[in-house]
Amino acid sequence: MARNDHRLEPAPKIPPATALRTVARVNRFVRPYRRQVIIAAIALVVGAASVLMIGQGLKFVIDRGISAGSTHELDHMLALSLGVIVLLAAATYTRFYYVSWVGERVTADLRRAVFDHLLTMPPSYFELARTGEAISRLTNDTTMLETIIGSSASMAVRNFLLMIGGFVLLMLSSVKLTLLVLLCIPLVVAPIVLFGRRVRKLARASQDRVGDVSSYVDEALHEIRTVQAYGHEAADRRLFGDRVEAAFATAAHRIRQRAFLVACVITLVFGAVGVILWIGGHDVVNGSMTPGQLSAFVFYAVLVASAVGAISEVIGDLQRAAGATERLFELLSIEPEIRAPADPVPMPVPPRGTVSLSGVTFHYPSRPDTAALDDFSLDVASGEKVALVGPSGAGKTTVFQLLLRFYDPLHGVVAVDGVDARRAVPEDVRRRIALVPQDPVIFAASVAENVRYGRPAATDDEVRAACVAAHADGFIERLPEGYGSYLGERGVRLSGGQRQRLAIARAILADRPILLLDEATSALDAESERAVQLGLETLMAGRTVLMIAHRLATVRHADRIIVMEDGRIVASGTHDSLVHSSPLYARLAALQFITASDAGSAQESTSEQALLAPDK
Repeated sequence: MARNDHRLEPAPKIPPATALRTVARVNRFVRPYRRQVIIAAIALVVGAASVLMIGQGLKFVIDRGISAGSTHELDHMLALSLGVIVLLAAATYTRFYYVSWVGERVTADLRRAVFDHLLTMPPSYFELARTGEAISRLTNDTTMLETIIGSSASMAVRNFLLMIGGFVLLMLSSVKLTLLVLLCIPLVVAPIVLFGRRVRKLARASQDRVGDVSSYVDEALHEIRTVQAYGHEAADRRLFGDRVEAAFATAAHRIRQRAFLVACVITLVFGAVGVILWIGGHDVVNGSMTPGQLSAFVFYAVLVASAVGAISEVIGDLQRAAGATERLFELLSIEPEIRAPADPVPMPVPPRGTVSLSGVTFHYPSRPDTAALDDFSLDVASGEKVALVGPSGAGKTTVFQLLLRFYDPLHGVVAVDGVDARRAVPEDVRRRIALVPQDPVIFAASVAENVRYGRPAATDDEVRAACVAAHADGFIERLPEGYGSYLGERGVRLSGGQRQRLAIARAILADRPILLLDEATSALDAESERAVQLGLETLMAGRTVLMIAHRLATVRHADRIIVMEDGRIVASGTHDSLVHSSPLYARLAALQFITASDAGSAQESTSEQALLAPDK
């Protein structure tokens, strides 16, 4: 399989993702759930206050109970401590539930937003983008954000409150020891700042490497028949292994940096706690502190140290989330080239079924130096049947791409029902057109769901009627579950002719005034082609039809045949007139019919059969 190293199309630059910007960008997805966030915040504050109260309870248990030898005070203080613990448990449950709920809900909304945005991107975007990397952003990156929103963020806030509250209570216990604690803060903060930046950059690189893995898997599994037919399994295993190892190496580097960060923080924090314990112990011996005060101070010192250590770990998570957020919002910031104008022109009602291309020039984004259409003009009247023929690369399929407004021309006007497609809502233009492609798309769903794709509200009877009209009802009834039969990914359980007839049934059910047939019978055997032709005759009745075919037998009876070469029209007319007036059409006809009456001599070389290949 051909491989490339294209990344997603460059997006408009957005500010680098920091922890604060991460929160700001995600905030618009969190805002609709303010009530749940407020409940979680209250529970978080109550829980943090409960933990801080435990330290005071410890001081009173030691000073008023154990040291004073009072069993009454000891029982009273222990009972109060038990109540605080129950309150802490209830607050923790409430915080965990609501924070996790918000994390899951926001992640679901974000995934929908990214997917909805991807659906607005035109085919030109996916010429350069890799779907596997987009899938990685949609799944892996949003999963990382789910961890942050549903766990790490609340832990960061909780530990921040514990750290602040612990410092206040440390001051109340011993000002001297607290000042020593404050001197240690710069030692802890410095590695967090320095290594945090490295972790963020490595997190972005790690997600990119995971995107490479997803892209390769997506391509290899979708094209598994080609992989196995050419015996490419060993090469694919090696190439996939290279990408996996690259992702592992980047992740290992990130983990090493983060582990070093946590180790530094823990060493510095608990080393400082040891020094404070040594000094505080001397104060108790000297009588300047009570045992309860020292116990409470040690409790709060450990609590503050643990909070700082936990925050350092959470900052690592936030740095990873910053990289994931940057990738997601970079994707969301890309504006689709094909979109509705600010003041769209409505399509006429009822539909007319007319098509017009006037002076159209167009280059594909991936081939900017080659004109796919060059000053191309074509008018198709309502109900007219027009065939497009010509060698590969003549621009036949490009005409269809522009009519469906997958692209906009560089020059000229593409009009449907008399309305410039650029001035209308793209979805409104496309609702006037039904497409039967050369390689019909069958989704991993049932027969009925596939046929109903163009009109989801259609009834079962309407679906069945469309299949009967497409001459597909016979083979559908022989499937194990009839119209409810699951067809497998890309319709692997059906033959080419059966897939084509389902595509025709889908177009019949959609009931649109303009029909585009792109090589609809090119890859079929004679028997399948006959069945498909019967379905096409039903489908074309009463509609404006543009058809591409290299089997000229399928277009002989068109109202008009357009002969194309190098993006231009070189001849136009009926079959009988063109075999005498157009040398190019005569050659094409000679290769198909090989009869003197239709095309004269057939002395062309075998290589000329390449002229009949479908457009790419």
